[in-house]
Amino acid sequence: MGSANALTNGHGMHPLFSFGVISDVQYADIPDGHSFLGVPRYYRHSMLVLQRAVQSWNNHKKLNFAINFGDIVDEHCPKDQSLHAVKKLVGEFDKFNGPVYHMIGNHCLYNLPRDKLLPLLKIPNLGGSGLAYYEFSPTPDYRIVVLDGYDISAIGWPDDYPNTLEALRFLRGKNPNSDKNSPDGLRGLDRRFLMFNGGVGKEQMEWLDGVLQDATKMKQKVIVCCHLPLDPDASSKEALLWNYDQVMDVIHRYNCVKVCIAGHDHEGGHSIDSHGIHHRVLEAALECPPGTDAYGYIDVYDNMLSLVGTDRMKSTEIRFQYS
Repeated sequence: MGSANALTNGHGMHPLFSFGVISDVQYADIPDGHSFLGVPRYYRHSMLVLQRAVQSWNNHKKLNFAINFGDIVDEHCPKDQSLHAVKKLVGEFDKFNGPVYHMIGNHCLYNLPRDKLLPLLKIPNLGGSGLAYYEFSPTPDYRIVVLDGYDISAIGWPDDYPNTLEALRFLRGKNPNSDKNSPDGLRGLDRRFLMFNGGVGKEQMEWLDGVLQDATKMKQKVIVCCHLPLDPDASSKEALLWNYDQVMDVIHRYNCVKVCIAGHDHEGGHSIDSHGIHHRVLEAALECPPGTDAYGYIDVYDNMLSLVGTDRMKSTEIRFQYS
């Protein structure tokens, strides 16, 4: 099944570091179902995919950490089970022999409010703001930035919270449908203005700019991670971050970002944007029929990343165009 030997570096070099990846587990203790587009979803099996991922990462021996790209539990999880389900899934991730970094997705927020979610997922709460963005440096050469794509969002914050009100105002201006999750009548890139997406707020944008400035000074390469995709060529239009273009404007001011990795758009995708930055959207664990998998690990080198995927997660070689 696995294709763990699909790619080699070609130089016989050892990676600087390696980490496990999985996205959109969306577990729920309910029978299989379908997305609104009719794509089958395997709510119970997704936990088995996660268990096999953790087992595989542990067998690898050399993985330094793992990243979960969001949507740990599905919106159809019965709400009286949400807390238990999230704890159960976090428990499965915790069987990995190393740190696990989480990010929040829309399905996480359908189940639990931020104040409950962030401590469960051990997401650093910067300045007690309830926001879920952070960064860390696995080696002196690299920095990993995790964005909070639901900073400006109609889900996850209290109803009267400024971020909720801003999101609702924004959606009313962009999406005329009474169901704000419906893209009916929206054209092209406007199809992203849906309630299950979100945006990056001003404070986070300034933080990102500061981090990239600092990384440039320190001659670090940066990997940006976000639940929501940041490039239309790597994703369906309906899955993009509301203000992906503004985020990319900040990123494009610097040469330090080499790759942006996301989840949310379950089919997966890969593109290279006008500035040579690679965008890789990861295939979802939720849509794996029984007996199939979607997870992988990334070997990081000085001049490239190598995603070694298992089964439905495609292996991808990412070579940097700029030093």
